[in-house]
Amino acid sequence: MSAPAPRPSPPSPSPEPADRHRLRGTLGAGSIVFMVVAAAAPLTVVAGTVPLGLAAGNGAAFPMTFVLCAVVLLLFAVGFCAMSRHVPGAGAFYAYVARGLGAAPGLGSAFLALVTYTAVQAAVYGYLGATVDALVQHHGGPALPWYLYAAAALVVAGVLGYRHIELSGRVLGTLLVAEVAIVLVFDAVVAATGGLGSGRSTALFVPSQFLSGSLGIAIMFAIASFIGFEATAVFRDEARDPERTVPRATYLALVLIGAFYTLSSWAVVSAWGDDGAVARATEDPGNMIVTTITAVLGPVGGDLAQVLLVTSLFAALLSFHNVLSRYLFALGNAGSMPPALGRSHARHASPHAASAAQSGTALALIAVFAVTGMDPVTQVFAWMAGTATLGVLALMALTCAAVLVFFRRSRVDTRFWHTALAPALGLAGLLVCLWLTVANFPTLIGGPPALALAIGGVLVAAFVLGTVLTRFTGARPETLPSPDAPGTVTGNDTAHDTAHDTAHDTAHDTAGTDLQEETR
Repeated sequence: MSAPAPRPSPPSPSPEPADRHRLRGTLGAGSIVFMVVAAAAPLTVVAGTVPLGLAAGNGAAFPMTFVLCAVVLLLFAVGFCAMSRHVPGAGAFYAYVARGLGAAPGLGSAFLALVTYTAVQAAVYGYLGATVDALVQHHGGPALPWYLYAAAALVVAGVLGYRHIELSGRVLGTLLVAEVAIVLVFDAVVAATGGLGSGRSTALFVPSQFLSGSLGIAIMFAIASFIGFEATAVFRDEARDPERTVPRATYLALVLIGAFYTLSSWAVVSAWGDDGAVARATEDPGNMIVTTITAVLGPVGGDLAQVLLVTSLFAALLSFHNVLSRYLFALGNAGSMPPALGRSHARHASPHAASAAQSGTALALIAVFAVTGMDPVTQVFAWMAGTATLGVLALMALTCAAVLVFFRRSRVDTRFWHTALAPALGLAGLLVCLWLTVANFPTLIGGPPALALAIGGVLVAAFVLGTVLTRFTGARPETLPSPDAPGTVTGNDTAHDTAHDTAHDTAHDTAGTDLQEETR
């Protein structure tokens, strides 16, 4: 599609709704990286995904699969970050899709994202409850229902989510450092000693081994391990100098997550040897990592790993609580959800109403799982994690397509690599990953094809519902929440903020009006 003819002058910007609020903060790239890496739950991935990739994927070469997936996601991130400066606000994926593809697909993506991230959080609650119960019983405590532990974690996450985002950032930073530290110590010992006598593995460098087994299943498990990195843009309103902070945080998070997964999965393979690692992963995938860390670091290391697995899960659910709250906040601002959800707290500058609503949704889901007697791991975690994987891949593919269309139409950035080649390659890679996930979906969720179809139907229904609601809410790309909207300002230089916001208002309104006319 050709670029629109330039107009001599932009139309006068329309005033923002009086009830539109914004979040404020001074998060740096490091704080945002902590939150999104915590959402990826690195220790949980090493403990849960790596054994499955070894057993059902491409065996001892599984670590290289993380490298492949990281490359695909880095290509996605190039266009994602290039467009982020043209999509201000805390809307993340749905804001990108709305800017690029129009209001109806945008709101459809918003509802798809709500279902997707709600599924992520539900999965983590199930796994957390079961893990805490097993840990308590291991140390001589009573056997209690998993949902009691899940409810307790929900209360803590709700309190932290109600407060200023920097408090969550400090909590997540502390937990993340602890869980990463234990795994890096394990990695270092294996790298220095060669493991338990089998020597350092080289399988990941052998193409024939990488292509052996079920590469599609390996890619499916590996790509699911990166869920959460894309949340960097959700914290844009609360970032210091977001046009630099968000891209830096996105690239840094992807590189760190990919390197950590690759190194740690290689260390697990090296600890037992290629054949030994695959055999142990097949025999006892649930306990493989704790057993391996215990064998390498001793009983104290194993006990510490069990405790840190719990904190890893809590860090993940807190991160996704914050992400979901900001999605609801953005939708409330856009008029697609009750306006009360779009209000920020006068003192904490947090999406307190959205946070409370999100806590209520999570509590309702836990209650449903408890009443129906669902197993927290084989049903709650497996089904919900599978739902989230499929949903996130669909969202990223839509976002990549939106990036290509947006830059093609607007011509606000003509860098070929950033706006065309990298996003196109990323879209191709994501579509392959999406196809592999759909083809192997019953394996991912551990259920029959009928269940897989039902889950896919829920995701499609969420997207369709959002597109239909566009007619009733009047949502348009230019109504998406902007950090330029009036609201609570905390502790920063008001004069600086006013000048910064005025400059953004003009650019934002011009781009929004251009896009509205192009999509008519």
